[in-house]
Amino acid sequence: MSDKKYDLIVIGSGPGGYVAAIRAAQLGMKVGVVEKESLGGVCLNWGCIPTKALLKSAQVFEYISHAKDYGIEVSDATADFGAMVKRSREVANGMSKGIQFLFKKNKIEHIAGFGKLKSKGKVEVKGADGKTEIYEAKHIMLATGGRSRELPNLKQDGKKVIGYREAMSLEKQPKSMIVVGSGAIGVEFAYFYNSIGTKVTIVEYLPNIVPVEDEEVSKQLERIYKKAGVKIMTSAEVTKVDTAGEGCKVTVKTKKGEEQLECDVVLSAVGVSTNLEGIGLEEVGVKHEKGKVLVDEYYKTNVDGVYAIGDIVAGPALAHVASAEGIVCVEKIAGMNPEPIDYKNIPGCTYCQPEIASVGYTEKAAKEAGYEIKVGKFPFSASGKASAAGAKDGFVKVIYDAKYGEWLGAHMIGANVTEMIAEVVAARKLETTGHEILKTIHPHPTMSEAVMEATAAAYDEVIHL
Repeated sequence: MSDKKYDLIVIGSGPGGYVAAIRAAQLGMKVGVVEKESLGGVCLNWGCIPTKALLKSAQVFEYISHAKDYGIEVSDATADFGAMVKRSREVANGMSKGIQFLFKKNKIEHIAGFGKLKSKGKVEVKGADGKTEIYEAKHIMLATGGRSRELPNLKQDGKKVIGYREAMSLEKQPKSMIVVGSGAIGVEFAYFYNSIGTKVTIVEYLPNIVPVEDEEVSKQLERIYKKAGVKIMTSAEVTKVDTAGEGCKVTVKTKKGEEQLECDVVLSAVGVSTNLEGIGLEEVGVKHEKGKVLVDEYYKTNVDGVYAIGDIVAGPALAHVASAEGIVCVEKIAGMNPEPIDYKNIPGCTYCQPEIASVGYTEKAAKEAGYEIKVGKFPFSASGKASAAGAKDGFVKVIYDAKYGEWLGAHMIGANVTEMIAEVVAARKLETTGHEILKTIHPHPTMSEAVMEATAAAYDEVIHL
């Protein structure tokens, strides 16, 4: 093969693209990855990883602020916003360098520039100098990801009305912030800024914050946030933002009428838009609708030799989903027989404090699907480990099919629950029943005991309630 011919070219190096590239290289393919920015995409550079670094800084500051509760005297602790941001960027840069190492190890070429489909088996890459090069591949994978979604009445200027990218790299800490949208991005940044002293207001269009979660989880987080000083407006809509003055004047429409709020910065956290523009879909005839590329269960598009994964296809816009899709796709290309992804068993995690983790049906969705259900709930206030850790907020809620014991769903809010949800995902994958979980001995004292206790509650056998 010449230097510009590959078995697989991946456009985009996020958690879908780089994972797919590495798996393809392991399977013996010559792989090139087109990326115009740093390797790792949004997740490593501006999403999952640096936000978790910021959230950890906020959590440490909260620990210090409440040190007296643990019998420790600490005085004059202050949050250094600039240092927190600097640490976050250093963590992200370290992870991106890790991807560079993995590319070198697996003999994957990073093709720097903006990639687009040119014609069958060909990719055009425009470099930073404006020059274009043509590369050839038997297979081309689109993994171009997404960006912060803009609403017509909430145009981002990058200074007063910002997206998640600016929210983690502001030059100075705002005294007040309005967060529009209360999904994972919204509530995570609300927690971070509120923890370090910014006055935070959340505006959510739907009746509950974190609206995709079980309603009991949403209500619990709302109570905790309000107690922490966050103002929450649900069933509310930002209709106008006036940035003409020093700060922002925000018009919020509620059931009671319009309300005027003022703040330094508005964070738009209303979801993600897919990056489909300019990547050659129309030129080669790749079908897409409503911002998503149409693919089969192995991520093949209607055009032979072209595939798409991650945020740009239907399904949850989550890093771990994109990675799994990339692996399934390249294994199929390599002639293996991978199992298609079960999208009903995808865990969702939100890294505010307390954390939120869930998988499967909510109680409401299980009932609507026609299941007769058993529901069990165990509060962390009854957990010995949670009490010892000073983290008694939250609970584990489990939902089982009453007839066969199938584990339909689990919903958690509390300390470290994002580390606990994998038990449920694995058990559901293995078709484990409620009775089997109940009889699985969990270690004591742990937060994970709450899963067994909640299951015991569902079957009227709970001991510690």
